[in-house]
Amino acid sequence: MSLQVEKLEKNMIKLTIEASAEDLEKAIQKAYLKNKGKISVPGFRKGKVPRAMVEKMYGVEIFYDDAANELIPDAYSKALIECGEEIVSQPKIEVTQIEKGKPFIFTAEVAVKPEVTLGEYKGVEVEKTDAEVSEEEVTAELDKAREQNSRTVTVEDRPVQDKDMTVIDFEGFVDGEAFEGGKGENYSLTIGSHSFIDTFEEQLIGKKVGEECEVNVTFPEEYHAKELAGKPATFKVTIKEIKVKELPELDDEFAQEVSEFDTLEEYKADVRAKLEEKKKDEAESEKETKVIDKIIENATMEIPEAMIQTQVRQMADDFSRRLQAQGLTIEQYFQFTGLTPDRLFEDMKPNALKRIQSRLVLEAVAAKENITVTDEDLEKEINEIAEMYKMEASKLKEVMGDSEKEQMKKDIAVTKAVELVVDSAKEI
Repeated sequence: MSLQVEKLEKNMIKLTIEASAEDLEKAIQKAYLKNKGKISVPGFRKGKVPRAMVEKMYGVEIFYDDAANELIPDAYSKALIECGEEIVSQPKIEVTQIEKGKPFIFTAEVAVKPEVTLGEYKGVEVEKTDAEVSEEEVTAELDKAREQNSRTVTVEDRPVQDKDMTVIDFEGFVDGEAFEGGKGENYSLTIGSHSFIDTFEEQLIGKKVGEECEVNVTFPEEYHAKELAGKPATFKVTIKEIKVKELPELDDEFAQEVSEFDTLEEYKADVRAKLEEKKKDEAESEKETKVIDKIIENATMEIPEAMIQTQVRQMADDFSRRLQAQGLTIEQYFQFTGLTPDRLFEDMKPNALKRIQSRLVLEAVAAKENITVTDEDLEKEINEIAEMYKMEASKLKEVMGDSEKEQMKKDIAVTKAVELVVDSAKEI
């Protein structure tokens, strides 16, 4: 294998990779052996057609795609090691020569890790985040507890009001015709939840149990069902039940039911203490974000688009796995939300760019400050991960390769860099 490296603009390089004619011949023969059982030629039993006969009938190019797919992964991996660059994107592959008896040549355009020129990173000034807990916040937390401990009661002596929980039957019509998915029975709908389109919910206010009414709405222009988008519709609705939440009184008895305390004052003091701890943690996290943002602002770096696209794809894959853990496929998510893959990728790009910038400046800080990661640091991190996943640390170390340990060391160095810049920052 031979390799040529060409520097392109914006931290991109082109690798021209050449495999020998002998390697190409071996890959073509492997492709033939893999596929010969699927090939039928009159006069030959299936799987017994000579390669020369197949190439004569279908052209010598018949096995080129499979041969290229056989050669490229290994040749590309070797080229990455030989070029000595830190590659930070998926390759854009193009085959430039594939012909029997000649070397196999392909190119791979990839992004390389950008250089970072740090500006001021120690002692940066950021606006202080208020961590004080107000009386209103304590009251809101108490109201949340009342909501969680409320009971639902049926109302029969008044019409529907805002925030009521209703049970309805409905059927929708467009141009006088019922449409698919527009009918429901015993459907629970909270007025003001905006889970139905347009002013559907508001038009139910004032209606009584047992009353039948018509609701007129217009579907949004961007509605996911294209045949309904932008069209006016009429729904025939019957109010079957009206329910409301009945909140418990805020007193000592309530405090005893929902906490370990005997009095409301003790319970309130505990709520305040927990809110203060939460806001303190949030303020520290916000300070860290502000400091890193400031360091990014003070630094200079050129992020290649291919690097951003690779980060976006990783984030999208992570998002898809999280959905699957909740029993939802990415296809179902697109259907329910009306989003497209392109729109999802575009929405993720700003966050992807920020992740890249943050990592690069923090790695640059770690290098400039000669931050080292000791064996003890690594051992501590492994023990913490093992404890998190309820594993034995020795078993975790057994399944970890050298590359995973090296990546862990880089992550620890970045964490130390974060501590350094945050501790030195000034809040104003």
